Amino acid sequence: MNRFTKLVNFELSRFMKIYLMLIALTIIVQVAGVIVKSNEYMARADKAISESMIPVAQFVEQNGAITFLDFARSLWFMASIGICAAALIFYVFLIWYRDWVGKNTFIYRLLMLPTNRLNIYLAKAISIVLMVLGLVSVQLIILPLENSVFKWMVPVDLRSDMTVGQIINGDYLSMLIPRTFTEFILHYGAGFMAVSVLFTAILFERSFKWKGIIAGVGYVIISVIIFALPILSTIFLNKNYLYPLELVGLEVVLGVIVTAMSIWLGNFLLTKKVTV
Repeated sequence: MNRFTKLVNFELSRFMKIYLMLIALTIIVQVAGVIVKSNEYMARADKAISESMIPVAQFVEQNGAITFLDFARSLWFMASIGICAAALIFYVFLIWYRDWVGKNTFIYRLLMLPTNRLNIYLAKAISIVLMVLGLVSVQLIILPLENSVFKWMVPVDLRSDMTVGQIINGDYLSMLIPRTFTEFILHYGAGFMAVSVLFTAILFERSFKWKGIIAGVGYVIISVIIFALPILSTIFLNKNYLYPLELVGLEVVLGVIVTAMSIWLGNFLLTKKVTV
């Protein structure tokens, strides 16, 4: 195992306990949500059918058949995803700042390793990406399980069945689980760019303290402006000069520039400004 792989494995292992808790929380909350939402719908149906003597077909016509999307749009589902997203965003900062915490700060030992300091930067970034992809994979795995629980809880006359593919394509889940490889590259490439920009902003603060906070915030603003330049020009000029594919291509180029610039600056700060 080379040094870079060891660094990635080390960063993953440091967060593994909390990461496994996030996975367990996602599974428990979402399965519980399927059960609760299904029971709520069934309680309404049983009350209408048994007490008001409404036929099943009439109840479905008046209230609509329940679908898995009714659950996917509920707080149970969105909150579990939101908690995981918030935890990983918080970890983008924690993955650096915890190395400076304590009497014997770990960052000194980390920077004295016999490896290029760029490997430290990239190992932290890759570990974040791998954790995101891991949670997305877990979500993709448990969707069929949740769909099976939903079908088990609700009779076929009262539900409208959907395949996992229809569930993903029919809602915001397509942002987390892209439908094509191109969308996957675009979505998660943008995510990696955001992580690299935040990493570099953090290193500005670590290198120059209070002045670094201003520099870091300024760097984030500049990066956002560069990346959003085609869209901003369209808004301010009130005219679209680019076709959709041209706009996407330009955004990809600008995203690569911002990412490369962030990695280069991060490596410069780690090598020249952050000392041990």
